[in-house]
Amino acid sequence: MNPKTTTVLDARALDRTLRRMADQIVELNAGTDNLVLVGIQRRGGQLAERIGRIIQAQEGVAVAGGALDITLYRDDLQTVGPRPVVGATTLPWTLDDQRVVIVDDVLYTGRTIRAALDELADFGRPARIALAVLIDRGGRELPIHADVVGRRVDVAAGQRVDVFVEELDGRDEVVIADRDGES
Repeated sequence: MNPKTTTVLDARALDRTLRRMADQIVELNAGTDNLVLVGIQRRGGQLAERIGRIIQAQEGVAVAGGALDITLYRDDLQTVGPRPVVGATTLPWTLDDQRVVIVDDVLYTGRTIRAALDELADFGRPARIALAVLIDRGGRELPIHADVVGRRVDVAAGQRVDVFVEELDGRDEVVIADRDGES
């Protein structure tokens, strides 16, 4: 591993963190009735699926899930380039009167969550929307906060938080790395 990285969560710690987050989500919503987990593509989708499986194992109830691709809702879309890569948004049901929990890997400026809220509005009017993030690194530019946080970390200017999930990256790990370094 590059010496300019610091491990925040290894695979076991990430699993424990997701289990704790699942418990907090159930408590926050007073159970699982009308609960929907919506992950922000890419890694938020995988984290939401895992949290859903944990809740199902602990509560004996399958929780509805979906995924958002917020690309077209970004406030910096013009800087992405002429052909942005757009993934799938999968919300095959109405969100009316549901208790939606948006799941994302890292909360930083808040702009991704603002875009997710804009997109969710196109799918109905939930009774409540909460936010669950694996990592809160601070540095907000918008007045957005997470209701459920796996880990808060201090990240210096010039550093980034990289989240790796087995499904996409072949390993589970969260590291802090220098922006110019590779992890």
